[in-house]
Amino acid sequence: MIKTDILIIGAGPTGLFTVFEAGLLKLKTHLIDALPQPGGQCSEIYPKKPIYDIPAFPEILAGDLVGNLMEQIKPFEPGFTLGERAETLEKLDDGTFIVTTNKGTKHHAPVVAIAGGLGSFEPRKPPIANITDFEDKGVSYFIKDPEVYRDKKVVIAGGGDSALDWAIYLADVAAEVALVHRRAEFRGALDSVERVSELAKLGKIEMITNAEVVGLRGEDQLEQVVIRHKDEARGEEFKDVDDFIPLFGLSPKLGPIGSWGLEIEKNAIKVDNSYDYQTNIPGVYAIGDVNTYKGKLKLILSGFHEAAIMCQSAYQRIFPDKKYVLKYTTVGGVTGFDGSKKEAKKEVVQSIGM
Repeated sequence: MIKTDILIIGAGPTGLFTVFEAGLLKLKTHLIDALPQPGGQCSEIYPKKPIYDIPAFPEILAGDLVGNLMEQIKPFEPGFTLGERAETLEKLDDGTFIVTTNKGTKHHAPVVAIAGGLGSFEPRKPPIANITDFEDKGVSYFIKDPEVYRDKKVVIAGGGDSALDWAIYLADVAAEVALVHRRAEFRGALDSVERVSELAKLGKIEMITNAEVVGLRGEDQLEQVVIRHKDEARGEEFKDVDDFIPLFGLSPKLGPIGSWGLEIEKNAIKVDNSYDYQTNIPGVYAIGDVNTYKGKLKLILSGFHEAAIMCQSAYQRIFPDKKYVLKYTTVGGVTGFDGSKKEAKKEVVQSIGM
């Protein structure tokens, strides 16, 4: 059983910043996310896309924003349960909660903060009739450990940043890498497209455009993919592979959270924005894109604001007899659970005798 002060469901930017705000209040945090790494959409879908509306950053790549947030929260030593989806919520007699994941991992906390962005993400699967037969037998929708593909024959399908970036990475890991895309143009970052083109010229990546993977073959394990070319003269190609990785993005769904008894409005969780973003279940909050209220703006900076307000309310719930006095970090600094301390240098005023 994992115990913490605030259990955060969702490790996107809002969830990560919640760790910082909770840390300032000396509250421990633990995060659950269905994705294999922190960062939510920013890490999984568009790590190299620029974001222009983060205060003090005229422009910052989504992946760099996540990296900065991870560095910012490091002193507060958050725990992570990654690659698992929050499945059930149970409220105990003492008002605390147990959240269990789809893999049976149990978490116990007096406060639950749902920061799941647009919900839990499920991979968009290509329309291949027998694809589920080969899941975990050569077909994967995420890359958790690149070393799994060491010296393997790999086919990646997709035309976005994730497909491009992993094709580039695996070019130095796998024995063979083929990138299949149904169009001739890619929709990823220009530098990634150029890098893939360079590796293709060097023979490190095989680019197969204007084509789609339409079939899978094998006995107990994937052995071949069937590639159909738009050029009818080329027809279908049978390619020997060890692994097929379709990277077509993620489909957001509220998932099991939708059955927790929360008030739902248009696939979002309704909250009281006049005070603390608490749901209709006391002790359960919803912040970031997953919530809705009058005047809601689905912006990262809005999620940051909601995280700060929510943590203040959570503190009062956990310590009802204590009064917290807001201290600005410019005055009090930041003290991490790891013993680190950040604070402004104090000016020394020296009297000069006359």
